[in-house]
Amino acid sequence: MQSVADIWTMILTRLREDLSETTIKTWFDETTVVALEGNTLVLHCPNDFKRNNIQDRFLPSIEASLKDIFSSDMAVRLLDDEGLRLYRHPEEKKPVSLMESGEFTFDTFVVGPSNTMAHAAAQAVADAPGQHYNPLLIYGDSGLGKTHLLYAIAHVIRSRDRSARLVYIKGDDFINEFIELIRAGRGSEFRTKYREADLLLVDDVQFLAGKDQVQNEFFHTFNTLFEAKKQIVLTSDRPPHEMTLLDDRLRTRFEWGLLTDVKPPDLETRIAILKNKAVQLGFILDDETANHIATKITANVRQLEGTIKKIKAFKELHGMPVNRETADRAIQDMSQSNEFRITPENIIKEVCRYYHIEEDQLRGPSRSRDCLNARQVAMYLIRRLTSLSQDDTGKLFGGRDHATVYNALKKVEKQMKSSPAFAETVKAITTNINSTK
Repeated sequence: MQSVADIWTMILTRLREDLSETTIKTWFDETTVVALEGNTLVLHCPNDFKRNNIQDRFLPSIEASLKDIFSSDMAVRLLDDEGLRLYRHPEEKKPVSLMESGEFTFDTFVVGPSNTMAHAAAQAVADAPGQHYNPLLIYGDSGLGKTHLLYAIAHVIRSRDRSARLVYIKGDDFINEFIELIRAGRGSEFRTKYREADLLLVDDVQFLAGKDQVQNEFFHTFNTLFEAKKQIVLTSDRPPHEMTLLDDRLRTRFEWGLLTDVKPPDLETRIAILKNKAVQLGFILDDETANHIATKITANVRQLEGTIKKIKAFKELHGMPVNRETADRAIQDMSQSNEFRITPENIIKEVCRYYHIEEDQLRGPSRSRDCLNARQVAMYLIRRLTSLSQDDTGKLFGGRDHATVYNALKKVEKQMKSSPAFAETVKAITTNINSTK
């Protein structure tokens, strides 16, 4: 035996006795041998879909081949890209996914009158996935804790069963992934990823509305998982009956399980959120300061937590005391921060992502139908969501003049009144801007 590569060659030769050449090429073309460590053969496959199938379908055959070669029991370790990086550089700390971290759990979720039902339903789903509320759909404005509950469910299930297949994705990313894989002729890979999940978590599912092919794909994915009693958890910015472009068959299925909303937290809950986050970050927030912040920030949990992080930074980096004055400074900084302020750049980025065009196309001279529509929507949203003037808005798009922007605004407003589908598009883009700023 000259090298570890020879071992892999011999294994493939043995696998060909039971598998066709097409099967070998389909599943093992991206698999390479890394090392032989004691009684373990280390392999690497960068393709998630193929790696999972090798793990599920072919691992016993590979191990049997190894036993034939070495006349003893051998194990196989199959690495993804991150696993390979850590194998080669073990001193590097592996980043913890949000589903496995302790940041977004039920223990760190502050319960109040505005979210009691959603919290209880999420816990019930985590305790008995696929048995009680399937699907569970949580709806409400951005920044109120919907995603936190998704991660909390995943955290419980992952801690109970490390082998469980958990899939989390945002609605617009589901659309983009579908388009890319279908164009690449890899539709089966897309379907397997989602239809073999034990837990499917979809954030902002409202983005699927109006996308006929995507809705059809999700319909079949939903049915496959539901019939297999696999848990489905969805979030959206509105209840299904308000998603005017959602297929009736999907709307019906979304309503099969449990619909529950989250609302902006009341004063007492906001104070509890502030104090809880402060403790997580390692300091105590007194009642007066917590009450002061809670009366200033009333609608968004994300901004409350961001303010606490800013106070911690002032405390550690500048030695500032945790008091009302520092809180005011933090609130002011937060209101001026791009993280919590909608900017023209945010809007342009999200419009481009929605229409699948490049920013230089949107800003440039192109007058293709898609680019022109996207540019007019971007101009409309910049004028509606920011304080930028029409002249300054025009400058963002290749120096277009005041009249061009004015005409774009009027055209978008008119089209929103006459076309429910177009109005839904503008609303969907606006929701995404609000949730990612």
